[in-house]
Amino acid sequence: MPLVAGIDSSTQSCKIVVCDADDGSVVREARAPHPDGTEVHPRAWWAALEEASSGLLDGVAAIAVAGQQHGMVAVDDDGAVVREALLWNDTRSADAANDLIAELGGAGAWAEAVDNVPGASLTVSKLRWFAEHEPETAARVTGVMLPHDWLTWRLAGGEDGPVTDRGDASGTGYWSASGGEYRTDLLKRAFGREPRTPRVAAPAEIVGRTREGAAIAPGTGDNMGAALGLGLRPGDAVLSLGTSGTVFAVSDTPVRDASGIVCGFADATGRYLPLVCTLNAARVLTATAAMLDTDLAGLDALALTAEPGADGLVMLPYLDGERTPALPTATGSLHGLRRENMTPANLARAAVEGMLCGLADGLSALTDHGVPVRRVLLVGGAARSAAVRAVATTVLDVPLVVPPPAEYVALGAARQAAWALAGTAEPPTWGVSGTEVRAAPVPAPHVRERYAETRRAAHGV
Repeated sequence: MPLVAGIDSSTQSCKIVVCDADDGSVVREARAPHPDGTEVHPRAWWAALEEASSGLLDGVAAIAVAGQQHGMVAVDDDGAVVREALLWNDTRSADAANDLIAELGGAGAWAEAVDNVPGASLTVSKLRWFAEHEPETAARVTGVMLPHDWLTWRLAGGEDGPVTDRGDASGTGYWSASGGEYRTDLLKRAFGREPRTPRVAAPAEIVGRTREGAAIAPGTGDNMGAALGLGLRPGDAVLSLGTSGTVFAVSDTPVRDASGIVCGFADATGRYLPLVCTLNAARVLTATAAMLDTDLAGLDALALTAEPGADGLVMLPYLDGERTPALPTATGSLHGLRRENMTPANLARAAVEGMLCGLADGLSALTDHGVPVRRVLLVGGAARSAAVRAVATTVLDVPLVVPPPAEYVALGAARQAAWALAGTAEPPTWGVSGTEVRAAPVPAPHVRERYAETRRAAHGV
């Protein structure tokens, strides 16, 4: 059977899976690390891709890349990268985002124009910061891409023009998911002029060939890749706990949220993918474990011994600033400390609850905008935590499903590659193998209520 490959170029690493194109079974896989930081030269991504793919891609007939969203890759006339890419989690452009919102007449005007409100994460804000703070370097720029666009372009030899897809393009702040077009006026407003942008390919289009002759699919953003890999249908929502935390759902209609909480993204199939993102997710747990001088297994055990609500201890886990709510300069904080509740178990529980409460609020924002959610799929590295699963059942009010651990972003990219290879109207049907772990909701509304009260008291939002 033909083989296809999917690449997940994430914040922390490059992961590649090679799959049977017919049923999605993984034949082989590999990974290589990325450097840490909020700005990284794209050559590091390429080096990791080459390391992970060495000897892995023999016999592969098609390939696709799913990459971290929003990153700003700026190039000159020769296609050379002019500065390190600013990543999604770089918050230096927060003031630039506020300026752009004010200039267009408010958040509602942006939601109407591109289904999104600028924040520090979006590419449009990063371009404004770049133009204002590094004008000499910015003057050399003639084109702008996203991380997955750049890697796809390199895979194709870097000769023809770069290509993107509607899913990743919808996270730039200058492409409209509902309108299906670039808003070059907003790009010019942000950067002062209009750099070249990648062509937006059809969802299953073959956009090039590798030097070995494998077909290249358009690729997409990492969240869109995860949706493909999980085979999401309307009514399904995903709560993903990686470096960032995301909650998203497939929708047949676009979502425009003037508050900026819900991002009105497109998916990789022609539908839409409304999404809420937090900057702080799994690393909240690793940082708390380090503070308690234990590991993640120890944190898990501690958290499970505490009662829901952590005896009144509340953590606002904004350790790296926060995207949702929009608090880019905030820091983490503990509230409700009393002598009797200052225990390692309560601190561990408060960390898990704080991380999940922000995403539970995001799920509520999706349903408030008419997105149907009948179940939640819990994925990402932190989904393996028994404490995370237990707390999730107390803060979510819909059934929870934990699929088996897998590289769902890379699997989604591979599924897109198989779709392009097949040339069919819909993606191939790949089952999510393994035994699902199900948990019925166990409400503990006081946990979310106390979290919301604490957030409002501390930050006014």
